Amino acid sequence: MKPLQKSDTPVERLSGSVERVTFHSEESGFCVLRAKVKGERELITVIGSAASITPGEYIECTGTWTNDRTHGLQFKANHLQVVPPTTLEGIEKYLGSGMVKGIGPHFAKVLVGAFKGDVFTVIEAEPEKLLALPGIGTKRMKKVTSAWSEQKCIREIMVFLQSNGIGTGRAVRIYRTYGEESIIKVTENPYRLALDIHGIGFKTADNLAQTLGVAPDSLIRAQAGVRHVLQEISGDGHCAASWDRLIEEASKLLEISYPIVNEAINAEIAEENLIQEDINGITCLFLASLHRAEIGTAASVIRMLKGSPPWGAIDCGKAIPWVEEKTGLILSESQREAVLLALSSKLVVITGGPGVGKTTLVNSILLIIRAKNLNVTLCAPTGRAAKRLTESTGLEAKTVHRLLEFDPKSFDFKRNRENPLETDLVVIDESSMVDIVLMNKLLAAIPDRAAIMIVGDVDQLPSVGPGAVLGDIIDSNRVPTVRLTEIFRQAASSSIIVNAHRINKGEMPVKSEGPELCDFYFIPAETPEQIHEILLQVVTKRIPNRFGLHPIRDVQVLTPMNRGGLGTHSLNAELQKALNEKGEPKVTRFGTTFAPGDKVIQGVNNYDKEVFNGDIGQITEINIEEGVLNVVYDSRTVEYEFGELDEVSLAYATSIHKSQGSEYPAVVIPLAMQHYTLLEQNLIYTAVTRGKKLVTIIGQPKALAMAVKNRKSNNRLTNLANRIAAKWLS
Repeated sequence: MKPLQKSDTPVERLSGSVERVTFHSEESGFCVLRAKVKGERELITVIGSAASITPGEYIECTGTWTNDRTHGLQFKANHLQVVPPTTLEGIEKYLGSGMVKGIGPHFAKVLVGAFKGDVFTVIEAEPEKLLALPGIGTKRMKKVTSAWSEQKCIREIMVFLQSNGIGTGRAVRIYRTYGEESIIKVTENPYRLALDIHGIGFKTADNLAQTLGVAPDSLIRAQAGVRHVLQEISGDGHCAASWDRLIEEASKLLEISYPIVNEAINAEIAEENLIQEDINGITCLFLASLHRAEIGTAASVIRMLKGSPPWGAIDCGKAIPWVEEKTGLILSESQREAVLLALSSKLVVITGGPGVGKTTLVNSILLIIRAKNLNVTLCAPTGRAAKRLTESTGLEAKTVHRLLEFDPKSFDFKRNRENPLETDLVVIDESSMVDIVLMNKLLAAIPDRAAIMIVGDVDQLPSVGPGAVLGDIIDSNRVPTVRLTEIFRQAASSSIIVNAHRINKGEMPVKSEGPELCDFYFIPAETPEQIHEILLQVVTKRIPNRFGLHPIRDVQVLTPMNRGGLGTHSLNAELQKALNEKGEPKVTRFGTTFAPGDKVIQGVNNYDKEVFNGDIGQITEINIEEGVLNVVYDSRTVEYEFGELDEVSLAYATSIHKSQGSEYPAVVIPLAMQHYTLLEQNLIYTAVTRGKKLVTIIGQPKALAMAVKNRKSNNRLTNLANRIAAKWLS
């Protein structure tokens, strides 16, 4: 008999096999287990903490019994030790839990049937014996043995992290980055975690460092903090920060004095991690990589401006009528002037909003140039933008990353200054999305003799990554620039295009009147709760019913924020429940549950998989036995191991920033005064211009008015425009 709960309940020992893991947090280690204990008919509920726990494992715990009002009798373990299973039933359950990639329930039964209690020894020391089993070849054997060895190392990392108060969810990524030396490397310098591991922030690394005995005022901590603050600032799009701002923010974060931070900055400069430079008379600091990217981009711009276009002189008096006859389109006066400028320039920028004829202009220029039998290369920052460019031109367009041929071994592009692209003209579309690092790589790979046409909408939000490249190139006043403003008659019939231009001028959008279907709607709502309620109804019922659009494939919610009731996290949970609750099988990792049919977005650039920050796809399959999940991006399937799922998140709702360069049949935009710090013109303009067939804004009228009127001069701190202007003069 178990004792009833008393205030002086004695500490007891309990041991048994784990039958089911009811709950386990990768972050805290907290777990709720159902265990089979000798002498007990029913399973016992055990509550405790373990870095990693798998059905079939054996646990030994010390703790006390508690009688929970809701859940009944439970054993609360204050110490819980996990030991490998010894019974054949336990070994089979352990191996079949999906913990080792390549071994599922079926294969676990085969292994235990063949090798009984020696199965662990066979996998580890005599793996060639596996080849005697039916259906197992060399490839499968290697997969199982490497997965077994990897799992052992990962579990050691988990125990190390948890014993130092750190969540274990990133253990797989730590192992993939540092390998078998993970614990040694992290112990030597815990701050490297924040620099090298996606999802581990400075505060987590700092907590670990202090647990390991790093002094709060040590120089290693101050240097790591300074670099972290500058990276956070670059995460907001800036290429640099003023010295004063960096000292102030680092001192506040680290809770140490200015002199120590100052010493840390000087040490970082001496180690060439940071570069000091004046911008408009203010002393600023760059991360070395961003400083290199700015200098390289400026040098490439100046190089591209020199010399004559590879097509030589073209008689536009003949070329323009010829291209009009070919296309059946009459160019406007502004487009004719643009053709003239583009054909006489080796580097040209073409900018303008929707419906102003950018596509017609680019196609006309390409037709004229291709008539000279020249080699033309088309690219765009994202797969979707490249696909759209292919559709509009009839020519193959690639993503910038694919064009430059990324090499995973060197973690760099094969195409560069030494191995340039074989082309006469490069056209890059959606260039407002290109950050300073990628633009530097692209321009470096264009040969001296070639020309470049940079196409984009400078009034959209700047790139997700650091820099404001398109705006800076234009602002340098050294690069020939075409700015198209005239809305063409066909485009003027679209309320989306008309209202986008109104917003860009600081004017309120025109509301649709009457019962006829329109392509632009504003639905007023009083409170955030009301916006939330209407949004769910609009996405799941009204748009599918009235417009025949699919709520997952065709409708995209774009919101200013990630947090809060109208942020991406909350809306994704609600929309997933409404649109894909029955998706099976489900897998939960890093706080998110995924199921087949879910729409997901890639959160970081992954060059190995060729998926990039902002790419949206749909989950097609989850294989619990193999521990993998498949996502289709634009008809290309990409496989993720469960330990890599911190790279993706649900995408029923995404931030407006992440939507750049994409177009969707329908967009739904919630706007509330709680977003007031983000309500600005280029944000709402970018969101509206993402919709092809339908744009619906649901919000407080005051919030929409604030967004339309607020043209912030909140410029990113960069020095590219000055560099181009200065190099041109030198």
